[in-house]
Amino acid sequence: MPRTTDAAVEGIIEVDDEISLTPFIETANQLVTDCCVTDTGYTDEKLELIERWLSAHFYAIRDPRASSEYAASIGQTYTLNHGRGLAATQYGQNSMRLDTAGGLAALDKATERGAQGMAMKYVGSNTTPTDCTC
Repeated sequence: MPRTTDAAVEGIIEVDDEISLTPFIETANQLVTDCCVTDTGYTDEKLELIERWLSAHFYAIRDPRASSEYAASIGQTYTLNHGRGLAATQYGQNSMRLDTAGGLAALDKATERGAQGMAMKYVGSNTTPTDCTC
C-alpha cells in the first residue's frame, strides 16, 4: 500500500491532470519498500517523504519540466538531465538525499555498473573460416 498520496506529490511537482500519478506512486512505493525499509530504522514519515520525491522523479521522467517558456517565438526549453538514473532529476536526487542509509544510491550505482559492465563473449572455434565471403 503506497505511503504517499497524489496530493503530497502534487505539492512538490506540477502535474498534468490528464496523467495519473498512480503508476509513478506504485513504482516509487515498490522501490522504497525494496531499498529503504530493511534495517534502516526509518519512521513512516521519512519513508513517505522518500516515496513522495521518488514518485515525482518518475513523473518528471514521463513529463519533463520546462526550464524556460517564451511567447515571442512560442516555445519551451526543457531542463537538461544532469545524470543518469535517479540523478537525472532534482526529485530523484532529493529522494537519494533523504535516504541517508544509502539504499537508493546503492541501487542506482549498481544499475549504472550493470549498464556499463556489459561485455561480449565470443562463443565459437578458434579457427578462422577459409570460405568466408563477408
